[in-house]
Amino acid sequence: MVVIRLKRMGSKGEPYYRIVAADRRKAPTGRFLDSFGFYDPLKKPMEIKVDEKRVFYWLDKGAQVSDTVKSILKRTGTWSKWSRISVGEKEIEPEVVFLKGENRTSRG
Repeated sequence: MVVIRLKRMGSKGEPYYRIVAADRRKAPTGRFLDSFGFYDPLKKPMEIKVDEKRVFYWLDKGAQVSDTVKSILKRTGTWSKWSRISVGEKEIEPEVVFLKGENRTSRG
């Protein structure tokens, strides 16, 4: 089964993440099938980039989405576009979304 999840990159203490499609049986830092975005929570403001065309491709093929990636896709608006496409709307044009959002300051 294919899952869309985050792959940790970067050095110790300075992580950033790639959004990848990978086989569920592979290690989280191991091989992946496709990379179509990144998420950098440490930058001020936080950066998210998602290639919606590739996300829609993998979701159409039956890929499952991890909870963290699902929240990232909701933040960029990609998840709402997918929900409209999955019920039959054909007018939505996928794009590459680049979002600079606010960082959370409290962990409560």
